[in-house]
Amino acid sequence: MLFDLVVCILLPTLILKKLSAPEMLGTNLALVAALSLPLTVAVHEFISQRKIGFVAALGFISILLTGGIGLLKLPKEYIAIKEAMIPAILAVATLLSSYTKHPLIRTFLYNDIVMDTDKIASHLVQNNRQSDFDKMMINATWMLAASFTLSAVLNYLLAKWIVVSPAGTEEFNSELGTMTLMSYPVIVVPCLFITIFALYYVIKNISKLTGLKLEDMVHQ
Repeated sequence: MLFDLVVCILLPTLILKKLSAPEMLGTNLALVAALSLPLTVAVHEFISQRKIGFVAALGFISILLTGGIGLLKLPKEYIAIKEAMIPAILAVATLLSSYTKHPLIRTFLYNDIVMDTDKIASHLVQNNRQSDFDKMMINATWMLAASFTLSAVLNYLLAKWIVVSPAGTEEFNSELGTMTLMSYPVIVVPCLFITIFALYYVIKNISKLTGLKLEDMVHQ
């Protein structure tokens, strides 16, 4: 997390705010340099894992859209729309995926990387509580979708408030850096609280339905 904060948030912010002047990198090169850092991280993860998930793909697209808006000097309003679009897509996808065989809630909060899902499933069958578990996961899905919806609204408002200069200008780059930096305390923190509450809700109810303690639910 510390690495991601430095490479994907702090360094791009510094580049956009300090190196966008004509005597430094200039607006276009500074924007490319700033966006290349999180883009490189995304590409490295894709190469090392030989796959790219739905969320990672959206992040990749988001970076490309930001670069496109800046380099093509599109209307600044597009930034606010783009910032709101990604979490809004996640909110809708989370809800719709609950009707498929691969709901996103299992990717975010209930996956077999952390949870011993086989053991949990076995205890649910033994206690005849599978239907109750399914209802609980639907509730958790709505909680997670709510966090993405809140993120979309806050992203839009933050972008409209901060990014007021035309794309392709030094001021635009600086405002983009400010927005990137402020996105963590303003957007990520409140959404993280909702996600943590949803995770607590899932763990508490799994314990109630299966009789397992937390240390028995997770992989050692």
